[in-house]
Amino acid sequence: METKLNRRAFLGTTGAFVAGSLMASPLSNYALSKGKKIKAVLVGTGVRGTSFWGRTLVKDFPNILEFVGLCDINPGRLEYAQQYMEVNCPVFTDFEAMVNQVKPDLVIVTTKDSTHHEYIIKGLDMGCDVLTEKPLTTDEDKCQAILDAERRSKNKVIVGFNYRWGPYPTKIKELLTSGAIGKITSVDFHWYLNTYHGASYFRRWHGLRQSGGTLWVHKATHHFDLLNWWLDSDPEEVFAYGDLEHYGSNGPFRGEKCRTCDHKSECKFFWDITKDKRSMELYVNNEHHDGYIRDSCLFRPEINIYDKMSAQIKYRDNTYVNYSLTTYSPYEGWKIAFNGTEGRIDAWLDIPFMNSAYISQSDMHALEMSQEDEKLHSEPVIVHKLWNSYEVKNVQFPKGGHGGGDKLLHDQIFKTPGKKDPFDRPAGVRDGAMSILIGVAARKSIESGHPVRISELTDLEPRIRRL
Repeated sequence: METKLNRRAFLGTTGAFVAGSLMASPLSNYALSKGKKIKAVLVGTGVRGTSFWGRTLVKDFPNILEFVGLCDINPGRLEYAQQYMEVNCPVFTDFEAMVNQVKPDLVIVTTKDSTHHEYIIKGLDMGCDVLTEKPLTTDEDKCQAILDAERRSKNKVIVGFNYRWGPYPTKIKELLTSGAIGKITSVDFHWYLNTYHGASYFRRWHGLRQSGGTLWVHKATHHFDLLNWWLDSDPEEVFAYGDLEHYGSNGPFRGEKCRTCDHKSECKFFWDITKDKRSMELYVNNEHHDGYIRDSCLFRPEINIYDKMSAQIKYRDNTYVNYSLTTYSPYEGWKIAFNGTEGRIDAWLDIPFMNSAYISQSDMHALEMSQEDEKLHSEPVIVHKLWNSYEVKNVQFPKGGHGGGDKLLHDQIFKTPGKKDPFDRPAGVRDGAMSILIGVAARKSIESGHPVRISELTDLEPRIRRL
């Protein structure tokens, strides 16, 4: 009997091979082994690009990497970026002109989420490796275009997932992989954004789904990547609810931006951008170039993303996940529980009443984003075996740099790109795709009222990676 194997089926049955080829770090192919610096360009000179993927790399890897070009649609931000990053490379408003002129090895993409695919695809097609900030992109069509571009290219995509590199998430991975609670059957995962950090998304371009794909994609891509990595399985089906009930047109006040608002004294969400030197220099001083307002009103009616979200995710290995994201919590943190055939793991971070700790919610976000704080903190992971008492595993890590993940991610990418990681933390295009496809499926489920299968979105077939 003759069997026809189409492209989708082939990709599904060869999952292990495809995953390995897509996750290989490209930077070990040249530069380090040849004793030359990586020639890098940065496209998108916002706060994340100029700091984490800009100034930090200049400071920490002077003998490994050099910036040979910066690109942005805003010439004012480009001028600021040069000064802030302390680089003398040329600047461009035309991406293709930059790549053609400076011939980089690596393109770093930190533009608005909805434009990631443009620069990833162009970078690959023009002969460069690409390192992109999360999320990979914002919808399934753009995702498929990126997958196709990498397949036809000799080059690779790296996705900058820093959370999976932190010592605390890594300890959870170690316990799950070791079989500490047997086969995982279900997971409860809840993430809380506070009224400082959560509200900030609604002030920015992230409040528009056409720019950021909603927080199902922009923010939750972090959380979904952790789930995929922890479970070592791909998502198969998603059913979700979501609504906009707190921000946007629901607010009691309305203005154009905080600076000029008539309700400064009444609005508890008022943010004085004039006291933030970096935001003033990077954004406010350059508004006249492209009209981007960094302190827009978070109650403006054009906001069209969700501020409360809940999903059920069924994985290929039949693990069920209950997930939620809240954007106006009094505190910021997360908690997770893994139920297994032999026990349960409970873990949480930054839930103030869990350890009687208090920290200003605005200071907490600044600390997480900072690359300076290296003081070690200790937090527990609880392992409870069936028919036995629980055991506390204490994990030490710094609060700064996303729980210590930022530095480890940078070191792997630029110092030891060819080194095998025991926890499989390097992330490639498949990881980026599977994380955003959960969010895309959640959006589609809310709109249709029906479950959405991941295999309907791109030609990637969900698989169980550990087999």
